[in-house]
Amino acid sequence: MLNAQAIKDRAAQLGFDLCGIAPALAFPELQFLSEWLARGYAGEMEYMEKSAATRADIRNFLPSARSVIVTGTIYNTDQRSAIGHRGSARDAVRVAKYARGQDYHKVIEDRLIEFVAWMKSMSSEPFDAAHFVDKHHVQERVYAQHAGVGWIGKNTCVINRDQGSWMFLAGIATSLKLETDAPALDQCGACTLCLDACPTGAIVDARVVDATKCISYLTIEVDGPIPEEQRPHIGNHVYGCDICQDVCPWNLAPAVSEDEAWRAPQRDGLSAADLWQRSDFDLHTLIKGSAMTYLPLSRLRRNLATVIGNAGDTALSGVLDQPGGGIRNAARSTTSPVVEDAVAWARRRLAKK
Repeated sequence: MLNAQAIKDRAAQLGFDLCGIAPALAFPELQFLSEWLARGYAGEMEYMEKSAATRADIRNFLPSARSVIVTGTIYNTDQRSAIGHRGSARDAVRVAKYARGQDYHKVIEDRLIEFVAWMKSMSSEPFDAAHFVDKHHVQERVYAQHAGVGWIGKNTCVINRDQGSWMFLAGIATSLKLETDAPALDQCGACTLCLDACPTGAIVDARVVDATKCISYLTIEVDGPIPEEQRPHIGNHVYGCDICQDVCPWNLAPAVSEDEAWRAPQRDGLSAADLWQRSDFDLHTLIKGSAMTYLPLSRLRRNLATVIGNAGDTALSGVLDQPGGGIRNAARSTTSPVVEDAVAWARRRLAKK
């Protein structure tokens, strides 16, 4: 029989750590998106403006929707950073935890497709269903909160009191009328650790992030040069940022996933200088199969040069002359103007040390 409990049981069997159900309604929290866009906080993410109408109500995503099944998948693993093996190298790069394993878009989408197929096999009546991961036009955090999966923290991440916030959100909108869960209650209290820890001041207020200042946005979404005033704040982040989750008290003892999908060849903690001297082919091989492949190699090179500039080690200046190990045409991505700009900046910064 296809009911709420059967759906949650199946979700667990498919590898989802959390599952809740919310009604398919236009909750008030969804309306803040228009104000957020008006403030210019989306920056270069034009797709947010283009999809705003759909994101305003799950029924614009699936007109017949009556229920929203929301899943949470823990991606935190006990895999050690290479920093622990190489010492505390000043140019050791940081890669956001969510990008260290396989590309979650594909892994989770495949599981959702199997989920929907199972639901249809269990129902005697036809129904509509549409799955979503974060590439789809759904404000999944709002529905996660109303499905009881977790509350939206002051850093805008969904937090579960037992599992923490290291989780992928996804789900299924369906025309089925299912028993819903009680919304999760905000338990951030008076804590402001995430706001205080953000080096760029991107969290401008509780649950309000100015993406144009966020290190994740600056290292991933910005197509051209990273604004010079922000480059020192990038530190050693080469892809994304976890600072606001690292300091969250609810992540002091977070859940750990044993799912092999979130374990991968070592990427976090590697030397920026070593990566810079790899060929484009080798860099692509390193990030292949992960969410990092959404980043053009020219942006990755830009970020590596920025990290080298921030390392404060004047000896690294010579490394910038050796992209691709100095082999001709091995690192064509470095000929991009955005990379050349980052290299020139890194040289100037290192020269001041």
